Amino acid sequence: METPAAPPVPRPSGPRTQLPITTAAPVKKQRRYAAAALSTVLAVAAALGAAAAVSAVGERTKVLAIANDVPAGQPLTDADIVVAEVSADAALTPMPATDRSLVVGKRPAVDLRKGSLLVASQLQPGTGLGDDKQQVGVQVKRGQAPASSLVPGDKVLAVTVPGQGEQPPGNGAEAPPTSVRATVVSVSRPDASGAVVVNLAVASSDGPLLATRASSGRIALVRDVRSGS
Repeated sequence: METPAAPPVPRPSGPRTQLPITTAAPVKKQRRYAAAALSTVLAVAAALGAAAAVSAVGERTKVLAIANDVPAGQPLTDADIVVAEVSADAALTPMPATDRSLVVGKRPAVDLRKGSLLVASQLQPGTGLGDDKQQVGVQVKRGQAPASSLVPGDKVLAVTVPGQGEQPPGNGAEAPPTSVRATVVSVSRPDASGAVVVNLAVASSDGPLLATRASSGRIALVRDVRSGS
């Protein structure tokens, strides 16, 4: 006996419900949004970094620098000093520009070169070039000092030369020249005639004597052998 067939299931009446179709478009759009956000963050970070760099470069300070070569022992003049601006750096310790008036007149303990920054340690209270002795300025004419430049620290003999037309005393034999031992403290730049002024440190007993002889312009300098020469 055959089993009767089940009656067909009636289809629901009314409009059909449209199922959403899944695509990859939303995922791609989210990726585009993330990339754009990342680019924005990187751009902001780069801008902040550039601003910080500009700010760091902008932190400059005014300091003292050397305008001319100054030998050790020669007093600093206002013309020897200029104000420079440098980037703040903990490794550099130049003297601030506000100390300019305090520096003028001081004697450096070492040679100062044009274009270098001035450091306080270069200006010692004593130069070691006869600070405990009397100092006498002697004008030396061209040919009355070594052709090679004298430098601070050189040991010299300040020799009194005969005056023009001066005759040797007694039997006509030339008397030994009189001299004073001294240490070169500083040397000026030559003038138009080639003469220079040499500041000499001498013993207190020789200061007045050398000054008297120097006033007549009859001093010649003989440099002693330098150490290591």
